[in-house]
Amino acid sequence: MTRHEIREYAFLLLYEALIRSEEIESMEALYADTEEMLELPVPEKVKRYVDGAMTQAAELDEIIATYSKRRALCRVPAINRAILRLALYELCQMPETPVNVVVSEAVQLSQAYAYPEDTAFINGVLGAYVRQRQTAKKETDTDEASPRD
Repeated sequence: MTRHEIREYAFLLLYEALIRSEEIESMEALYADTEEMLELPVPEKVKRYVDGAMTQAAELDEIIATYSKRRALCRVPAINRAILRLALYELCQMPETPVNVVVSEAVQLSQAYAYPEDTAFINGVLGAYVRQRQTAKKETDTDEASPRD
């Protein structure tokens, strides 16, 4: 599977988990249902994304709420939350992946699955988060490089 296919598969499982949250007993149950339906195993690489994003859902939702200026988290559609959780998980936990790739993949997923205005929203939330993170990193680097008394 390509990285894009892994992300898309993970996004679809995250979305299903959000929609069926009350019915799903565990992520293993979700994987079992998916494997039964597709008659194929869910790849471990996909599970890494899904398990990570679901485990850190509260922290990722807090980031979404912080950078969503016009919508409360409860008003962000599940499809957008799934895309944002996946992208933010990758930004936070997989620093080896270039930031522009993560944002671009999230935008592509939103163009394929969400409304056009949602694409702008997703891009805006991720862009604001990335800019703030880069600013914080520059400040940290400057503080570490400045001479000490």
